[in-house]
Amino acid sequence: MATTSDIDPKGIDHGDGDLWVFGYGSLMWRPGFPFVARVPARLNGLHRALCVYSFVHRGTPEKPGLVLGLDRGGTCRGIAFRVAAEHRAETVAYLRAREQVTHVYLETLRPVVLLDGAAGEAPSRAEGGGPGEAPGPTDRRVRALVYVVDRSHPQYAGRLDLEQQLHLVRQGHGQSGPNRDYVIATVRELEAQGCRDVGLHAIARRLIAPEARPSHDRPADTPSG
Repeated sequence: MATTSDIDPKGIDHGDGDLWVFGYGSLMWRPGFPFVARVPARLNGLHRALCVYSFVHRGTPEKPGLVLGLDRGGTCRGIAFRVAAEHRAETVAYLRAREQVTHVYLETLRPVVLLDGAAGEAPSRAEGGGPGEAPGPTDRRVRALVYVVDRSHPQYAGRLDLEQQLHLVRQGHGQSGPNRDYVIATVRELEAQGCRDVGLHAIARRLIAPEARPSHDRPADTPSG
């Protein structure tokens, strides 16, 4: 989880250069803001999990849904979007209106590894990940805007078992539509990247039955969730 040192609202609000945004859920397939680059990326130290009760976008307080957050430990594959400087302020305002309706996330700046193969400077040792997570010789690191779940918030669901997750996802329907659609769209985006999230794929298989199931023979990503 983010610490106080990770939270840098001054850097987010008053930076004058391009802004990088890391998406790991619906932002991957529906960013909603203008960008000049879309790059596969990896975030070390946090993992994607269905750990946030949704009271607005995919559920209601009476019938909550369940959406993704970044929780402590592991790694997360996602998409890094580069936003031009002239669109920085409007993009931050848009993301806050979309992601921070109930303030369940901590808005942070975190180093992410860009997986586009473009050459860049080697990261400092302090930025490196654990064993097996070190960037390759052609990977680049950038600081990106990231939304991390606030574990002290009442909407933090923690670790739920598969049946509990399925119940919430099946019942959830909010301002952005059915919770079921959100999970399936995220899984399909991960598959398009050649990745698998074991937990999300298990839920998606149950949600789409008896529909034709998508192929799951792609290479597995680092386990998360």
